[in-house]
Amino acid sequence: MNTHPGTFASPPAQGAEPTTDSRFTVPSIHCAGCIGKIERGIGAVPGVAAVRVNFSAKRVAVSHTDQIDDGQIIEELHRLGFEAERAAENPLARDDASSRRLVRALAVAGFGMMNIMLLSVSVWSGAGGVTREMFHWLSALIAVPVIAYAGRPFFASAAMALRYRTTNMDVPISIGVLLATALSIYETLIGGQHAYFDGAVMLLFFLLAGRALDATMRNRARSGIEALLGRMGRGATIMDGDGRTRWVNAQELRPGMVMLVTAGESLAADGTVIQGSTQFDNAMLTGESAPERVNVGDVVHAGTMNLTSPVQVEITATGDDTTIAEIARLMDEAGQSRSQYVRIADRAARLYAPAVHTLALLSFVGWMIAGAGLHQSLTIAIAVLIITCPCALGLAVPAAQVIAASALMKRGLLIKDGSALERLAEVDVALFDKTGTLTLGQPRPENLDSLTDEERSIALALAQSSRHPLSKGIAGSLRLLPVKPAALTDVTETPGAGVSGMWGTVPVSFTRSHDESAGLATDLVIGDKRITLTFADPLRPDAADALAALRGFGIESAILSGDRAAAVQDVAGTLGIEAAGGLKPAEKLADLEHRKARGEHVLMVGDGLNDGPALAAAHASIAPSTASDASQQAADAVFVGAELMPVAWSVRVARRTMQIVRQNFGFAIGYNILAVPLALAGLVTPMVAAIAMSASSLVVVGNSMRLARAAK
Repeated sequence: MNTHPGTFASPPAQGAEPTTDSRFTVPSIHCAGCIGKIERGIGAVPGVAAVRVNFSAKRVAVSHTDQIDDGQIIEELHRLGFEAERAAENPLARDDASSRRLVRALAVAGFGMMNIMLLSVSVWSGAGGVTREMFHWLSALIAVPVIAYAGRPFFASAAMALRYRTTNMDVPISIGVLLATALSIYETLIGGQHAYFDGAVMLLFFLLAGRALDATMRNRARSGIEALLGRMGRGATIMDGDGRTRWVNAQELRPGMVMLVTAGESLAADGTVIQGSTQFDNAMLTGESAPERVNVGDVVHAGTMNLTSPVQVEITATGDDTTIAEIARLMDEAGQSRSQYVRIADRAARLYAPAVHTLALLSFVGWMIAGAGLHQSLTIAIAVLIITCPCALGLAVPAAQVIAASALMKRGLLIKDGSALERLAEVDVALFDKTGTLTLGQPRPENLDSLTDEERSIALALAQSSRHPLSKGIAGSLRLLPVKPAALTDVTETPGAGVSGMWGTVPVSFTRSHDESAGLATDLVIGDKRITLTFADPLRPDAADALAALRGFGIESAILSGDRAAAVQDVAGTLGIEAAGGLKPAEKLADLEHRKARGEHVLMVGDGLNDGPALAAAHASIAPSTASDASQQAADAVFVGAELMPVAWSVRVARRTMQIVRQNFGFAIGYNILAVPLALAGLVTPMVAAIAMSASSLVVVGNSMRLARAAK
């Protein structure tokens, strides 16, 4: 079967017809209603087995049989009102151009709104005659080009929907804005008393603000996956059969080739060591901060770094088949919206457009029948369209989220995804990675007290000459003491052997520990004397208090780590919680899925690249600021500093935020119950409708401001 870059073959279930999974880019997906329409519409097409909309990436994945091809699916998407094309070769690319267009439109709408509102103040204050007409003309000169430019995202979407004889949320918005603008121009031409340019531009500004924020959050999520894939080497030195070497770009690497990987080099492909022994930094996969020794026959992965000695690696997987690419795919697929408010919005979206159209049409027809005349009937219909704008409803959640996020930021926790607060409020179990999360991720020597002042001085001189993680730990601890480095000569660092030098006529060195039972350790050798220094990764100072605070909220904690089982159990015993160690990324993800199937709402807290898929798949997720770039991007929030307590604060603030959100929803619904009948009764002009719409938004924002002190 032929496939294109946006298509991949799926193995058929036993007895089922083989299917192909195709991916499409659909840039006009912008709300929950779009998701529901696509999944229902494409899912009903004969030959389609499954449909999944990736809202953050604006992509649609369709599993289908051979009786339907990609062209038919694209045509069906067009019929539903969505422009679509096959997914590009890089499906993880961000839509920066679209984001920039939205930001520019928002800036233009904001500029126009401020200037028109200034002109409107005089009209509202009673200006009449020539003065009022002049202000109306000035408002028109500003508003018409502003609306034409800033309204393009809505007008284009509405036109697309109408072209294929369907509707979406942008249709009533576009109709209301265009009718209000047309009526305002007419009023200006005839010297009428009222014009509604301010209401039309204000409506566009509020709606564009929501779209721009959504695009920013979506691109931020994509950048995390790009950062992950950026860890892969750009190429490799390949050894030919005759022993000669050549540089090959990562895209041209193939299984079976042999890479010569030197110290300090990142791998560009997965493979198996066939010659040599070295240490690798595997923290991105295992979460273990200490280097891991690899020998002939061991598997190494793209994106990891060779730390000490050169090795030869036979390539087993390249490009999209590597482990790091699989982690990226897991993060991409797992990071979908899980908000119950998205589901509520989906149901509301199906009713909003037809309900508003029906109300406006009924008001127009009803007042025409009552003899009000074309002008008055049209004015009332426009007022209905504007006053029913769901701005207050749309602000009910984001206003509370922004203020709560600001309060948490002051306490050291940065919320990246507004909907994370909703999910944080629902968590009932917390899973923690060990290294770098519950611990500081900084190995520190445990027995420096056993050294004499002279030995400490030598140790500091050796340690500060090396970039090895254990050397950094020794140097960092000794710098806290009144110790000066000894004067050493001929200091050299030998990959895989350690660092050595001469202290006068005495040879000194840090080398691999000979004590196999010492765990994480190194030996300080001074002449004939050998001293074993053991290391530990200290817990965060408030780790126990943070877990106790979570327990007070009814949330039990456990450890889910890729670190050595023995090290994990030691930390679990200290904190009095359950733990599982030695887990691979897929195993962590499987544990989360199992808990999810049991109805648990999991909060995942981790820092390693191996935690990325679990962070993306968890109900909510938090990473420390010391985490890898990819893990920080996959997480919903990031906490800074050495304290773990911001994790507990986030749950408390999230639960309070959801209380405010429910209050905001209650007000927004109550506003519509009161305002819509008034508009239908002809008691509200379009200008008053715009003011009422804005006032309802301000009330929602004011209620949300109560969250400003929630994190205190």
